[in-house]
Parts: sequence; C-alpha cells; structure tokens
Amino acid sequence: MFNYTVRRLVVAVPTLLFISLIIFLLLDLAPGDPMAQMPLTVPPEVKQKMREALGLGEPIHVRYLLWLKQFFLVEPLHIFDSLLGTDLAGDAQRIISWQTRSPVADIIAQRLPQTLWVVGLAYLVGVLIALPIGIISAYRQYSVFDQAGTFVSMIGYSVPPFFSGVLVIVIFSVKLQWFPSVYDTTHNVVDWDSFVHQLRQMIMPVMVLALQTTAQISRFMRASMLDNLNQDYVRTARAKGMTEPTVVLVHVLRNSMIPVVTVIALGVPTIFGGAIITEQVFKVNGIGQLLITAIYANDIPMVQTLAFIFAVLIVLFNLIADVLYGVLDPRIRYE
Repeated sequence: MFNYTVRRLVVAVPTLLFISLIIFLLLDLAPGDPMAQMPLTVPPEVKQKMREALGLGEPIHVRYLLWLKQFFLVEPLHIFDSLLGTDLAGDAQRIISWQTRSPVADIIAQRLPQTLWVVGLAYLVGVLIALPIGIISAYRQYSVFDQAGTFVSMIGYSVPPFFSGVLVIVIFSVKLQWFPSVYDTTHNVVDWDSFVHQLRQMIMPVMVLALQTTAQISRFMRASMLDNLNQDYVRTARAKGMTEPTVVLVHVLRNSMIPVVTVIALGVPTIFGGAIITEQVFKVNGIGQLLITAIYANDIPMVQTLAFIFAVLIVLFNLIADVLYGVLDPRIRYE
C-alpha cells in the first residue's frame, strides 16, 4: 500500500503540471484587460507601466514558469514563514491579485474559514444523513421509508441550489422569520448567544448544500446495499446463526461501502463547486464568492490559483479513495 501511494504521488506530479498548463493557457488566452477598469483619466503610458509591473510584458512561457515557481515554492515558503517565524521566502515575488493588489494566498486564507464552516459542515451532515437512509431503504425495499427517501433524493437531484436557496430564504427568512437571510461573515463567536446566532445563520446554507449530498450518496448507498444483500455470503452468514444487525451492519455494510467511498471522496471537491452558487445566494464571503468576483473583475491570477486548487483537491481525493479501497476490502491489494 505504501509503495502504491508513493507511485500515485509521483504520477500526480506530471498530471498536475499538465492541468496547470491547460488552466494557464486557457485563462491567458481569454479576452480581457486587467487595466480595463482603470479610470479613463489614467494615461496610456501609465497603464503600460502597470502592465509591465504585473509581469504582462513577458513571454507566455516565462510567465507560466514564474507562476509555477510562485505557487509551488514561494507561497509554501511564505506559509512556513508565517507559522514558524522564519524568513525562508525573503523578498521573492508572490502571486498578486490584479483586483486588490494583495497576495492571492493571503486573500484565500481570509476567505477559506467561512467556506469550511459552511461547506465542511454541510458535507458532513449530508454524509451522516445519507448513509443511514441508504441502508434502511435497501433493507426495507419498497417500504414507505424507501419511497419517501426516493422522493427526497429526486428533489435533491432535480432542484438546483440557486432555486432551493431562494426558496428556503422566502420560506424560513421572509415568511416565518426564523433565520437571517444574509450570512454575516464578520460575526464573532464570543459567548453562548453569539454561538446560537452563528448556528442560526448557518442552518439555511448548510441545509441547501446537504440536500444535494444526501440525495446523491443515499442513492449510491441503497444500490450498493441491495447488490450485496442478495450475495451468497449473506445467506451463509444467516445460516450460521448470526444476528441480523451483525449480518447487515458488519458484513454487508463493509462491502457496500467500497463503491460509496469513491462518491464520498470525489464529492469533497465538487461540493466546493456547488458552494459557489450557494455562497452567492446567502452572501457567504467565502471561496465561491471570491471566485465569482475574480471572474467578473478579470483577475486572472486569482482565478488561476483557485481553479488549480480545485484540480489538486480532485487528484488528492482520487488517491484517498483508492487507498481506502484496500482498507475496506482485504481482497484488494496494490502491488
């Protein structure tokens, strides 16, 4: 398993380099000018000097190699410096946002906690709800519970987050006035009342994101459980006198989790993509809203960095899913 993990990490390096090249070329060749939003009173020669200061006067291959150096070397060194109090990065040039003229990594670090609070909790809640629903729906196939679970899953699949987000705002915020309609990112938790307020403003965005997660994973869990419940080893376990909870929750569940692990692992990067719309609806000042703002402002360095971070998450969680295969199924061995 260790050798397999090392090999996959080695293979991931050229994969990520190729992805980074595609992202860089697509965004670099896209139409747009970072100086387009500058006032018309700024002279053209000043705009040209500003373009050169941003590195836009260099050839494309020079800018790509510089961006790679900044992403993989300079920015990690700055992180180490901030954590350990060292000066490893020195005065090396960082990835600078065209919109704010601030380091991209610093802006992402400011926005990331808000996204993790909402997206991370929503995904955790969605998984914890989806697994029991899938297990019970499979064990009690065609029951009322199964039919209700199928109905909720269809709603979760078919209703986009921009519609469900607006719908819960209208119902729970405008009509019932139970929860605030706008997420206050400046709110600090200092006592019990502030903690309650934080929970109240997180309920609706978490509800919208968790609905999609629950719908997807519960259906995969149900299908995998149904496939294993009819296997010979289940009948053998029952014939040996094992209790029904042991058969279902130990033998069947472990084998059924193998394909579901892939869905759960690969769902982590995709839930960040879904959060882009949800953060816009609830005004969560997180990564999703940052990406939309950067696209509107033609902030290429910010968009490049965020898109590549999403690609890194996809490759990483692919590897995590493959490693968990061997943990869940002893028959799977990576030589």
